[in-house]
Amino acid sequence: MLDRRWIAAHIPHQGDMCLLDAVLEWSDTVIVCHAVSHTSPANPLRAEGRLGAAAGIEYAAQAMAVHGALIAGDDAPPRQGYLTSVRSVSLHVGRLDDLPGALDVRAERLSGDGNHILYQFSLAHAGRCLLEGRAAVVLDATAL
Repeated sequence: MLDRRWIAAHIPHQGDMCLLDAVLEWSDTVIVCHAVSHTSPANPLRAEGRLGAAAGIEYAAQAMAVHGALIAGDDAPPRQGYLTSVRSVSLHVGRLDDLPGALDVRAERLSGDGNHILYQFSLAHAGRCLLEGRAAVVLDATAL
């Protein structure tokens, strides 16, 4: 299992903005991460004392970044990927901060090449789907 320290060393997000705590499993197409930062009052995505469910998209984006680092398989500096669109997003709860315990963050690579990737993602808590959708990622915006 890869921990938060490993994750922070391999994605651009640092400090409190690194939202994931561990990688539970991964393959060439799927990653599942664990997060408890949704309960933290210091979570930088909180607004007016709460963490809305749409913030879960950032959790998924970070899981995608970790997946990219794992697939790259080297210790190069993290690539700055860009979430270019999210589609078919369904929010099944209003907020995340009132859920005790860990979130499971899952991303599945549906297609892609060296610069464009399409992922399907979901967040779950205690087996219940909180949100789901698809996201397009560009790894090098200067190559467009």
